[in-house]
Amino acid sequence: MTPFLPLLRRLLPAALLLSGACAFAQTPATVEPGTLTIAFTGDMPGTGWQDGKMIGYDGEVLQHVADTLKLKVKPALMEWSGTIASVQAKRVDLMAGTMGWTEQRSKIMLLSDPIHYFKNGITQVDKTNWTTLKDLEKKKVGTITGFSFIPELRKIPGLELSLYDTSDAAVRDMLAGRIDAVIGDPPVMQYAISRNPQWHLRFNAFSDNNPDFPLLTGLGQVVIGLNKDSPELLAAVNAEITKLWQGCELKKIGTRYGLVQDVWYMPVGKNFRAGVDRPAGWQLPSCK
Repeated sequence: MTPFLPLLRRLLPAALLLSGACAFAQTPATVEPGTLTIAFTGDMPGTGWQDGKMIGYDGEVLQHVADTLKLKVKPALMEWSGTIASVQAKRVDLMAGTMGWTEQRSKIMLLSDPIHYFKNGITQVDKTNWTTLKDLEKKKVGTITGFSFIPELRKIPGLELSLYDTSDAAVRDMLAGRIDAVIGDPPVMQYAISRNPQWHLRFNAFSDNNPDFPLLTGLGQVVIGLNKDSPELLAAVNAEITKLWQGCELKKIGTRYGLVQDVWYMPVGKNFRAGVDRPAGWQLPSCK
């Protein structure tokens, strides 16, 4: 990091760094000059790499950011458990992969404005129709290592939890009958089910709205994670995200990956970020 950046951070107001409303005369500093190194999992519809470009919902957003900033994308494909650690260690510039915002993550990384919203739910065989936390009691449930709602899953009475490195591994175990359900990334689950009807699976969003289980049953925000020492890059990323919201381009991107419902683009419920990693009066963006 160049010597003048600490001084620059003291001079720039917090609102400027976080709002994404400003533009930069120079390209923000990156791990490798002229390159945007992106950690991603390859789980569609969030992220992928094809023909030299990022694909998927998150991937298209980041490819747009890189193109606008005139940066070449360097892909860093890895398992979910390694993405955040890579950002913290400055091996990559940022990470993406349908990551939900949490206050805990906001303390260890800089988190972008939301690129879409989501509601968690239960992936299951189509012979069942579970929609509530109670439906998971005394069930064998799989999820992915590092997911923020794992502590909440452990609070469900009698639930036997199995952790997996990938969504594919969890779904394979469910198809084999080793677990009863998977709690995974909603976009990933819906995308996989829509393209594999032979699996005979369904995804049901939680019908609960339980304040004791806010991460499982509340409306989440999908964000991009950056290193704490990258406020200028965060502001540049947020500036492009703001433009994509204003033009409703995010919904156009989502439509290409089956994310067509309003729930992905219209925030409902409490704004948990205001006063935490955003100014008190900050409003969630939407596509109307």
